[in-house]
Order: sequence, then structure tokens, then C-alpha cells
Amino acid sequence: MTDVLVTVVVSLVFAVIYSVWGAFYTALKPLGIHLNELVYGMWFIAPVIVYLIIRKPGVALIAEFAAASAETIVLLQFDVMLIIYGLIQGLACELVFAIVRYKSTALMVAVSAGTAAALSTLPLDWYYGYLAHLETWNLILMVGFRILSGAVVAGWLAHILYRALLETGFLKLLGQYKETERGA
Repeated sequence: MTDVLVTVVVSLVFAVIYSVWGAFYTALKPLGIHLNELVYGMWFIAPVIVYLIIRKPGVALIAEFAAASAETIVLLQFDVMLIIYGLIQGLACELVFAIVRYKSTALMVAVSAGTAAALSTLPLDWYYGYLAHLETWNLILMVGFRILSGAVVAGWLAHILYRALLETGFLKLLGQYKETERGA
């Protein structure tokens, strides 16, 4: 029951952050050369953090689905595509975590999950057509910035937040801390 509660609470917190983040992302658009893509990774940080805390199959998928669904509630606008993006991003993270058998909290696992989530958004973006209209150099820049953001914001930042939670002792209260994590 604690795992479900932690997943839902973290997802709800990030749903609010995701909603506010949209304004920040939009404010960067007019600056050009896809600088807004450098902050895109915030939209898939929830599954990485929840996995680092719980490390069980399915929690990343549930976390991102819950965060995306709750974001539609916070925004007061139901958006099926937002939920589909959330499901795909959560699945991409799950694949990375499955490869390490849900045991590793290493920085590279978090960075790989963030990168996988970033890559998972591209086929949907291509399907909706706006990527096909970009010049090659512009597409490479956009994709590169998004992947970098997935690695740094969703991966590295999630790992920093996780390590901070470890250091505060909060995860001990949840029963999620294990002695082997000191070197993670």
C-alpha cells in the first residue's frame, strides 16, 4: 500500500509541476533555436524518481500515466494525447528499468531512462506532422536538445532529488532504503 501511495503522491506533485512547466516551456519558444527543448525533460521526471524510490515493475508506467492524467485535471482540460504521451514515456522508462531488473539506482540508469523517454516522444511528434516540416539542421538541433534534456532533467536531476531524499532519511520512513544503496 505504501508503494501505491508514494507513486500517487509523487505523480500528483509532478502533475502540478508539469502544469506550471508548460508556461516556462512556452516562454522559451520565442527565443528560437529550440531552447524550449532544453527543459522538455521535466515532463518525464516523475517515472524516474518513482522508480528510484520504489524499484518495482510497473511503477514508472503508473507514475507517468497518473502524472499525465492528473495534469489534465490541473489544467481543467481533458487531453487524450497528453495521456498517450504519458503512457509511452512511462513504457520507455520501464524498458530501461527492466534491463537492470529493477535493481539499480545508478546515475546511468536514471540518465538512460530519461533519454529513452525523450526518444519515445519523437514518433508521436512525427505522426502529428510538425517534425516533417523542419529543415534537417533544425530537426537535429531540436532532437539533440530534447535528448539532452531527457538525460539531464529527467535523469540526472531525478537522481539528485533521489539522493537528497536518501540523505534526509525520508526513504527510511517509507521502508525503501537498503544498505546496498549507499554506493548507488
